Amino acid sequence: MDVLLEWLSQTPLARWMQSEVWAYPIAEIVHIFGLGLLVGAAALFDLRLLGIGRSAIKVTFAVRFLLRTARVGFVIAVSSGLLLFLADPIGLAANRAFQIKMILLAAALANIVIFHFGIYRSVANWDINAPEPFAARLAALVSLCSWLAIIAAGRLIAYV
Repeated sequence: MDVLLEWLSQTPLARWMQSEVWAYPIAEIVHIFGLGLLVGAAALFDLRLLGIGRSAIKVTFAVRFLLRTARVGFVIAVSSGLLLFLADPIGLAANRAFQIKMILLAAALANIVIFHFGIYRSVANWDINAPEPFAARLAALVSLCSWLAIIAAGRLIAYV
């Protein structure tokens, strides 16, 4: 792993991130924007799964609009996050907060997959004006907690 991290730190893109004075701050701003799109849309969807707006918004409508927005935010956040990682791959890989953030990100993604291939398959039965199944509410709660923890771990990277 050390060899891979050392190689990454020497790539032209990494060297650019390390030497260009505006590269890191711009990548960080873009990362925060991507997180805002991702977590904002995901949180609204999760709140809908927790029953807020049950009579006003179908879950399938929320999926079409909010999760599409979350996907765009995810692509922006991951792309800019990779640039931020390239600025110091060796240091970040050793950073406990970064490691926790990556574990939490994997858990959040697993939660998404479990939701979409699990309880969401029966969404027609609880799309509107019906109580959301426990599994859907649990997925929403795990999602909200995961994204909040991911943001917290990301902020702690600078201090650990």
